[in-house]
Amino acid sequence: MAYLARVLLDSVSEAGIRLTTMEVTFPRFVLAEFNTHRQFSRNSASSRAIPTAKIIERVEHDPVTPFEWGRNEKGMSASEVLAEEEEENARIAWLAARDCAVTQARKLHELGVHKQVVNRLLEPFLWHTVIVTATEWENFFELRCSRNAQPEIREAALRMREAMNGSTPSLVRLGQWHTPLIQPDELSLDGEVRKRVSAARCARVSYLTHEGSREIEKDLELYERLKHDRHLSPFEHVASPAVDKLFHANFRGWIQMRREIESTP
Repeated sequence: MAYLARVLLDSVSEAGIRLTTMEVTFPRFVLAEFNTHRQFSRNSASSRAIPTAKIIERVEHDPVTPFEWGRNEKGMSASEVLAEEEEENARIAWLAARDCAVTQARKLHELGVHKQVVNRLLEPFLWHTVIVTATEWENFFELRCSRNAQPEIREAALRMREAMNGSTPSLVRLGQWHTPLIQPDELSLDGEVRKRVSAARCARVSYLTHEGSREIEKDLELYERLKHDRHLSPFEHVASPAVDKLFHANFRGWIQMRREIESTP
């Protein structure tokens, strides 16, 4: 993997309010900073759900390393980077830590420890993929594109801003829906089916899988499980224009499908 930001769906209401859904990949160790932005609706790939053997394979063959090797100093940000030889030695030390984590993860796995525990040791070396939807982006870009931001989240934010600037939103009228991950050949699906499939796919957080093999029946089954178990965050990405420009939950001028789900038993 590598840093990635791409627009999955870009919509604008008749009131002129833009709603954008993106897929973003960045180092797992800056997820906490990303999640501080409460106006975002987001779903993340979970390391708890992936077998330890697969996680180990990822960190062995495609480990995250710091985007920038800053020199230690007072404060939260580095104003200068290490010299070339120092950087190489730092990289070697980082990867040695990765090797140690892999060794201990294998031991815990052999002892029968559940992957939801074992995989935590490997998270500093993992890439992480998020689907994020929002109407409000200005504060995020102002804070995270800044030189004061941690370099890894800054790189992700710069790519996100570039992706948004290069995208043209499509008009969504009152009564219509913003449905990420619905492919062009699926637009003829019944509107309610399209909404449910979209929410389920956002829960899976794997766009490449949907581009390759798509099974609508399995998407609908997942929708029912999510609804029954009250895992409601995926329903936030699917939204319809509001009749006003007020905030509805964390979206301005858009109403999330989640509100429909919460209002039903």
